[in-house]
Amino acid sequence: MHPALRIGLLALSLFVLAACRTNGPVATAADPVSLRVATFNTSLYTEEAGGLLARLQAGDPEARKIAAVIQRQRPDVLLINEFDYDAEGAAAALFMRDYLGVGQHGQEAITYPYHYIAPVNTGEPSGLDLDLNGRVATQGRERGNDAWGYGLHPGQYGMLVLSRYPIDTDAARSFRLLRWAAMPGALSPKDPATGEAWYPEETWRQLRLSSKSHWDLPINTPLGTVHLLAAHPTPPVFDGKERRNAARNHDEIRLWAEYVSPGDKPWLCDDQSRCGGLPEGERFVIVGDYNADPADGSSLPGTIQQLLEHPRVLRYATPRSDGAVAASGETAANEGQSSSPAHDTAQFGPRNGNFRVDYVLPSVGFGVTGSGVFWPAPGQPGAEWLDATDHHMVWVDLTNPD
Repeated sequence: MHPALRIGLLALSLFVLAACRTNGPVATAADPVSLRVATFNTSLYTEEAGGLLARLQAGDPEARKIAAVIQRQRPDVLLINEFDYDAEGAAAALFMRDYLGVGQHGQEAITYPYHYIAPVNTGEPSGLDLDLNGRVATQGRERGNDAWGYGLHPGQYGMLVLSRYPIDTDAARSFRLLRWAAMPGALSPKDPATGEAWYPEETWRQLRLSSKSHWDLPINTPLGTVHLLAAHPTPPVFDGKERRNAARNHDEIRLWAEYVSPGDKPWLCDDQSRCGGLPEGERFVIVGDYNADPADGSSLPGTIQQLLEHPRVLRYATPRSDGAVAASGETAANEGQSSSPAHDTAQFGPRNGNFRVDYVLPSVGFGVTGSGVFWPAPGQPGAEWLDATDHHMVWVDLTNPD
């Protein structure tokens, strides 16, 4: 073979290898750069402080299944909901090293050079009688009811972001401390019997809006800077006729709608006292378990539509799965639902049914080349991992528009 031809073939081979996405098809020079963004409520929490770390140190089988899903789907940027927070980040480091960093159930190991963890409101004592039972509890579930966000220890149901690309932590914003009452027109819970405010004024003025936290994380990706807007609003249940959790769920979701809307917002101040929303020219992806189905369930009417119908949120085909369709007939609780069963992302048992509550919502300014919910039907690869959590990963593949 002529030397020049040999060199040319070698260069072409190296280019193809470099362009190949791990565990995916070979890319060519004509293929656009893509970014897979995902959200996954993993149920990696315990009722005791330090319990998740102990679970992971013991070789937790559910965590191995969770890791297998992540390794199979291989998102570039991933929000994990319900991953207990510890100040040292020990549980996150162990999960990345011994679970994601080791092939699980026949999958290939995956490495995330960048991650983000921070405190959340769940389990943090408020010092207030938030359940209005006449006392500030210091232990048990009553203590959880009086925390800023329900939790049996600080950090329960926390959040973890994993990324293949650098996270600009200096520019990151957290809204964990934002007062609910600061939001104009906030849905202050009312006593339905009297029409009066459910909370005393001095309590209402102190309540935090975010049940866990709201994060804006700028990530430097091949598509440019992408703001990952991560949250996990409270479920709109486990309350009384005053519907205080439903109101909070609505306004936690509204926070992102306000954040990406134009106009001055001097009330919208982050934990570093920087005020205002996201500039109009910035692109974002809203991710998380938002505990709100578009048409079914217990959320207040129009709650998730605040994001789905927002003018800055891209309209694209709703992620779907074969497994959700197969599971829809397993319980009578799904009968009569309005939402398409193919779009469900969580399975809450025979009493409650299945719902679409987990979202990946890119802003306008992106192209979408694919999306889905990892919910394989019985007999499909990975179906045996689904019992590790009652939620399913939602993913979207993004590109820059033509």
